[in-house]
Amino acid sequence: MTSSLSRYEKILPFASTIIFLAVWEMLSSSKIVDPFFISSPSRIFYSAQWLFAHGLWNDIRISLLEFSWGMLLAIFVGVILGWALGWYRVLSVAVEPFVTMMNAAPRVALLPLLILWLGIGIESKIAAVFLGAFFPIVFTVMKGVRTIDQSLIELARSFGANDAQVFTTLAIPSSAPYIMTGLHIAVGRGLVGVVIGELLAAQAGIGYMMSRASSSFQTDKVFVGLVLLTSFGYVLTEILKMIDKYFESWRF
Repeated sequence: MTSSLSRYEKILPFASTIIFLAVWEMLSSSKIVDPFFISSPSRIFYSAQWLFAHGLWNDIRISLLEFSWGMLLAIFVGVILGWALGWYRVLSVAVEPFVTMMNAAPRVALLPLLILWLGIGIESKIAAVFLGAFFPIVFTVMKGVRTIDQSLIELARSFGANDAQVFTTLAIPSSAPYIMTGLHIAVGRGLVGVVIGELLAAQAGIGYMMSRASSSFQTDKVFVGLVLLTSFGYVLTEILKMIDKYFESWRF
């Protein structure tokens, strides 16, 4: 039974994708739905070929650079701040309200300020990715530290462990699965930050390409950008799932 289920888990995603693409192509080619609005897999494929031959690689490179730097900064700052807020009660009382208010603020409303402060270059897009990815990470890490069983802390202290030893042996391992959960959410938020930043003000990038294509009603090219972004997000999510399996054993 288990082996049969495992076999279906491998086949079904591929089969459902093929069926989806076939139905999409049929709806478009038969004009049941106007292809101007939904395009079609074949049209998107040919548009992708043209775009790759006319500079799309550079747009991909720029978007990946913005996303990578923004995510790395969000992980570094978010994990450290999440550990600190979860571990130190006084710091949490003082700082957490500000973090909560910033999280409640619509990121789109902050983008004009980011562009004003940082310009239309890569820096403002990195900041947009950072703002999108930072908050899921900091809140999940903080939650992970706070879920440590107090009896384990008391047991460690009874054996003479100091704060640094308790933190490194209990808090960090306990928060590792929560970091992975935050990263799953942060990937999607970070990609949104890239696209919105490039839609508002940019000189290159996938979002910039989609904006130009949309302004000239080239639906096929817009879908090329959408497929690239969703594919990248899917690949990253699958990588995170594989890493997450390792950290599952760290849960207390």
